[in-house]
Amino acid sequence: MNTDGDSIRRSFAQFFEERGHQYMPSASLIPAGDPTLLFTSAGMVPFKPFFMGEQTPPRRRLTSCQKSFRTTDIDEVGDHKHLTFFEMLGNFSIGDYFKKDAVAFAWELCTGLFGLEPERMYVTVHLDDDDAYELWRNDIGVPPERIYRYGNSDNWWGPAGLEGPTGPCSELHYDGGAEKGRGQHPATDEMMTPTSSPPCSVSRLRVVPPPSRAACHPNCDCERFVELWNLVFMQYYQDLEGVRTPLPAPERGHRHGPRAGRRRSAGKPNVYETDLFRPIIDAVCSLTGTNTVPTGYRLRIRVVAEHARAASFLISDGVVPSNSDRGYVLRRIIRRAIRYGRQLGLDRPFMTESPTP
Repeated sequence: MNTDGDSIRRSFAQFFEERGHQYMPSASLIPAGDPTLLFTSAGMVPFKPFFMGEQTPPRRRLTSCQKSFRTTDIDEVGDHKHLTFFEMLGNFSIGDYFKKDAVAFAWELCTGLFGLEPERMYVTVHLDDDDAYELWRNDIGVPPERIYRYGNSDNWWGPAGLEGPTGPCSELHYDGGAEKGRGQHPATDEMMTPTSSPPCSVSRLRVVPPPSRAACHPNCDCERFVELWNLVFMQYYQDLEGVRTPLPAPERGHRHGPRAGRRRSAGKPNVYETDLFRPIIDAVCSLTGTNTVPTGYRLRIRVVAEHARAASFLISDGVVPSNSDRGYVLRRIIRRAIRYGRQLGLDRPFMTESPTP
């Protein structure tokens, strides 16, 4: 299989179309009819009315490649995986299949179509989600030492906005090798030990003690483990007061890893080495008068490239710089790109320049 971005998009969509999913074109980065969100921040945002029973979906199985934007990780932009703008490949079930088929689809696509080595795959599940744990262990055959349980901060998703569908999630991670980490990963029982049980109307919000800073594990912030896929089991509705109630039917949705999934499927060590970013990185280098990334300037070049790309997509969807709301966010990332550009010696207006061939 070709590993460029377009081929991965097509292969993902075709995989799920062959399994009864209707392909849905990407919605705008400006959410329609959702005042709780500034931007479309996840693949399921356009489908919130379907999950909440407000509209009837065209089919109970859907798939999409959704433009998404969020600034929650803006200070991390420039590392190996964090972005503000990204495309989220997703497959969704509106009251059709649930955990069993979702898990099987994810595993088949990653290890079959994309050809990733099963022995390098690690799984995370929510502390209270025994069903997901058993599916990965018994149906798929992932060894228990490669299945980790985490609390709500890592394995509970949503809602997108102040209210909406939410639920536990299960993630697939790819092990890039111990040489990329900072030590041995801890035993799974170390990650599973609860410390407290705050009251909750839906689930026991148990807290997992943090592992040793010298240890690697699937949710470590080093570059060893890459999140490929996030299976979100949207079982509950969370209202504006934070109260969760079960959805009328076990609605199901999950998404392919938004930032890391495609670059790992493309076989690249980080997102900036993929064909989605390489030309932009080269253009920034050209503006600085070099054909290569200067030593010590990698982070600055990546930030300029990422923010320029994100700003272009926001502007194309109708956002303009201003002092409030969406316009302020756009202005912020443009100013941030300019600031890092000046650190590269670009003391002239450069955001609209074309690089010298």
